[in-house]
Amino acid sequence: MKRTWLGLAAALLVGCPGEEPIEPAPDGGTVDAGPPAWSIVAEDTEGALLSVWGTSASDVWAVGGALGNGGPPLVVRWNGSALAKVETTGTETYWWVHGTSPTDVWLVGERGRISHWNGTKLEERTSGTTATLFGVFAFAPDDAWAVGGTPDDPSASNDVLLHWDGTAWKTEAVPEPKKLAFFKVWGASPDDLWVVGEAGVIWHRVQGTWTREGEGVASGRLTTVAGCGPNEVYAVGGRDLLAWKGASWARVDTPLLNDVNGVACAPERLRDTPSASRVVVVGGGSLKLRLVDGAWKSDFGTPPLADLHGAWVDDTGALWGVGGAFASAARPGAKRPGVLARFR
Repeated sequence: MKRTWLGLAAALLVGCPGEEPIEPAPDGGTVDAGPPAWSIVAEDTEGALLSVWGTSASDVWAVGGALGNGGPPLVVRWNGSALAKVETTGTETYWWVHGTSPTDVWLVGERGRISHWNGTKLEERTSGTTATLFGVFAFAPDDAWAVGGTPDDPSASNDVLLHWDGTAWKTEAVPEPKKLAFFKVWGASPDDLWVVGEAGVIWHRVQGTWTREGEGVASGRLTTVAGCGPNEVYAVGGRDLLAWKGASWARVDTPLLNDVNGVACAPERLRDTPSASRVVVVGGGSLKLRLVDGAWKSDFGTPPLADLHGAWVDDTGALWGVGGAFASAARPGAKRPGVLARFR
């Protein structure tokens, strides 16, 4: 199977236990310096990639899998110069990854799967649900949230909201369950949490109290929520790019050439750097947007040309995007190649 790895060192990654090194690019991976641009770090991976996150530019995780086509989950890890595949089990695709440190990383996915990386290996945790978990967000080793459901099926398990207290994952509840799948969760602090999902649902938890926000603003499902702080939060999905400025949700006035799937903010110390990207948005058909000096800039039509699903910004200000063949219907045995890209 073809692999293309750009920006890799000539030496193999010396992997942690549970990691399988991936061979470097035949050309040694040298890339000439030039203006900031998107480049492909990995393509044709053995599964679509749905989420990217890391603790630093030299510790980046990307997760995904076969999405019903009958194959193992995919977890890869970048150490700043090379990529390695993390050893996994089962067939449940991972939908999202987040954590607090290199020894505290959560992965969630199909059939209620929750796995935890302890610095050495992945360990399974009991979720108490068989619904797909689409999102996870951790504030501390003893404070994490996961959300999920069964899209387009109000008769199935929905409004799935779980909390990790350091000992077990326990079911939480919103005041008015709507039989809707939740897709992502993000928080500015443990007392300021956002959840988004089907039918444009937006729940906001402040000091332990849940409130429904932004009713009627979104035109359809919201797939991702992320923010730069309590008064600057973004939610995306379909042809909706919404912003919360501390009082209400409103549409962002910028053209969208395709559906948007993922959004992420730069680290706080880098957000106001001149010419730096404060926010990144990714979506279908190579859609890539960057908020730079108060204006949205489009990188639509630049590599990678694949559908993109998740985004993240590392501690150097480099933007990351992942995706691949995740949008097509399940076809047992068919391949779902993935892509990992970076803007710097």
